Amino acid sequence: MKKILLLATGGTIASVHGEDGLAPGMTADDLISYLPEQNHMYQVDNKVLMDIDSTNMQPECWVTIAEAVYSHYNDYDGFVITHGTDTMSYTSAALSYMLQDLSKPVVITGSQVPIHNAHTDAIDNMRNAAQFACEDIGGVFVVFDGKAINGTRAVKVKTRSYDAFESINHPYVAYFEGDEIKYDVPVLPVPKQEIKLDTSLCPDVFLLKLHPGTKPELFDYLKQHYKGVIVEGFGLGGVPTEGRSLLPKIIELVEAGVAVVITTQCLKEGGDLTLYEVGRKVAKEQIISSKDMNKEAIVPKLMWALGKTHDLNEVKEIMETPIANDITH
Repeated sequence: MKKILLLATGGTIASVHGEDGLAPGMTADDLISYLPEQNHMYQVDNKVLMDIDSTNMQPECWVTIAEAVYSHYNDYDGFVITHGTDTMSYTSAALSYMLQDLSKPVVITGSQVPIHNAHTDAIDNMRNAAQFACEDIGGVFVVFDGKAINGTRAVKVKTRSYDAFESINHPYVAYFEGDEIKYDVPVLPVPKQEIKLDTSLCPDVFLLKLHPGTKPELFDYLKQHYKGVIVEGFGLGGVPTEGRSLLPKIIELVEAGVAVVITTQCLKEGGDLTLYEVGRKVAKEQIISSKDMNKEAIVPKLMWALGKTHDLNEVKEIMETPIANDITH
C-alpha cells in the first residue's frame, strides 16, 4: 500500500460561503473524507500549509510548499497538493524548478466548485490525483478534469468550466478512464535518485503585455525597480520599432543589467524572433528567447534563475535550457 501526503493550501476546493463570498474554510481532514473509504491502494496523511485563496499566492508560498515536499520526501511514495485554480499553473511550474531529480509524483489539483457542493468536480479530481500520486513516475503534475498535465505546461484557459486546464505546446501526460490511467506519452521508470531542493528565488520580475500605444517611458520605471522583465510581444514576439519604438528602452534595460525575456501573447506554438524584422531587431545577444514556454512557466523560471545569478549570460543560459519539459523547440 502506498503512503500519500496531502498538503492543503486552500483554494476553491476547500471554500465555504461567508459574509463576503467564497473563501477557504475546510480542513484537510474534511477533504480526505471525500476519498473512497475502502481503498487498498493508498493511505493518506495530511498537513495544512496555508489556507488562502490562490489569488493571494506569493513566491514565498511556493518555497513553503517545496520545503514541505522535501522535508517529507523520504516518508511518502507520493504527494497531493490541493490548490486554488487561479494561480495553480504558476505554482506547478515553480515546484518543477525548485524540486530537482524527483523520482516520485508531486500532484497538484483543485476544483472549480467547492467540494461540499452537490455538483462539484472536486471529488473526481481528488480521487484522480491520489491515484496518480501512487504511480511510479517522477515529476510535478497538474491533475484536473480527468487529465494529467506536465507541471510546466498547464495553463488555465476557462474561468468556470470543469475542463479549465489545457496542456499547452506539449501532449497530455495521461488520461483517467474509471480506475485506469492511460498514458499519452511514453513514460519510463524513474531511477531512484537523491532529490535536490533549490528554492533560490528573486521575485523582482515584471510581466508586461504590449498593446498598440504602449509608452516607452514605462521602461524607465521598470529599470529602477525590477531585475527581470518579461515582454509579451505581438505574434511571434514582435516589438514596435517605429512610432512609439520600444527597442531603445529594451536595450537600455539590458545595458542596466536587467534580464529581458521576449515572448508572445499567443497561447500556442511559441515565439520566434528570427523570422520578422520586428523580431530580429530586438533579438540582441543578451535578449532571452522564451521559445515555446508559456508565461506561467517563464515567470517562476526567471525568478529562479535570478535567484542564482545576475550575470545576464548565465541567466540566458538557464532560461533557454529545457527543464522539466518546459521547452520543446
